[in-house]
Amino acid sequence: MMADSTQTPATVEGDSEWITLLKDAARSGGQGRRPARPPSRLRWRLRVARAIRSSPILRNGMLYVAAVDGNLHAIDAVSAKTKWKFQAPGKIHGTPSFSGNAILLGCDDGKVYAIESETGAKVWEAASSGEVWTSPVVRQGVAFFGSADACVYAVNVSTGEQRWRRQLGGRIYSTPFSAGENIYLGCGDGKVYCLNAASGAIVWSTPTENGIDCSPVLAAELVLIGSEDFYLYALDAASGALRWKYGTGLGIVSSPAVGDGAVFFGSKDGYLYAVEIRNGRLRWRVQAGEAVTAPPVFAGGTVCIQAGGTGALDSASGKLLWRAGLGGAVQSTPVLTETGIYLAGMDGELYALE
Repeated sequence: MMADSTQTPATVEGDSEWITLLKDAARSGGQGRRPARPPSRLRWRLRVARAIRSSPILRNGMLYVAAVDGNLHAIDAVSAKTKWKFQAPGKIHGTPSFSGNAILLGCDDGKVYAIESETGAKVWEAASSGEVWTSPVVRQGVAFFGSADACVYAVNVSTGEQRWRRQLGGRIYSTPFSAGENIYLGCGDGKVYCLNAASGAIVWSTPTENGIDCSPVLAAELVLIGSEDFYLYALDAASGALRWKYGTGLGIVSSPAVGDGAVFFGSKDGYLYAVEIRNGRLRWRVQAGEAVTAPPVFAGGTVCIQAGGTGALDSASGKLLWRAGLGGAVQSTPVLTETGIYLAGMDGELYALE
């Protein structure tokens, strides 16, 4: 079902690309854009599946949305018309990633699939021995992903051929972060790992007190990552040494966003936190929902979060600037562009707001 399609803008701007989790490989979100403005109306609404757990990605005016039922949908961002669908053999929980003209997609059948973005045809597949909930991260012709089989994989983005595999101590639902010569990720064994991107060798590992599903981000030479032990950790990117940690009321799976000198993250205690990156001191905390598990997005002095709806807060004070009430629960990451906001609901609804 669509609404208000008669007033839909003719185009979606070409630079509005969100090609992986939290926009790009740097997880920059909306940084460098103007503040996320409040939406004035629903451009369209489309039910694509019974459930969506991942976030949409966007390129060249096309939205790509992976549903739990294993279907990857290519949808025109203006008209909401479906161009093609790819049916994976298993369920999908992770956000897809672009690599050139291919979309990389992790699946519960233990494989990552490369799908041609124009046609929906399969290009290659790469196998692991466990479900793949992480988003593939692409760097210099190599895609990195973690699996529930406790291994990190590096594969050639053109062929899917395995470069290396590194066994860790627990299942991996944390999407790696690539920086310099290394990749960084959390693990179900409660450790944060730094691996050499070329070989997969462990450079360092730092333990927390519980498992880690949160995906890290790097800022000010710090690895910022949350743990189920209720703490957000700031670790030295070179050595893994603890610089500071900040405690919340429950576990943290909300991947952090950075901007304006702060790191923003949610906790299962229902609060959204803003903590100063340089010293770990609290800037503010705001009640956002019963449990905040989605990553926030920083955009030009505002922080957008999806927790029972979509809202934007002032990054300096935490003051609520606007909130969009939608029909179903929305816990994925919003895609912010100059002309609109795209959201995926847990009930299988896809929204375009403007």
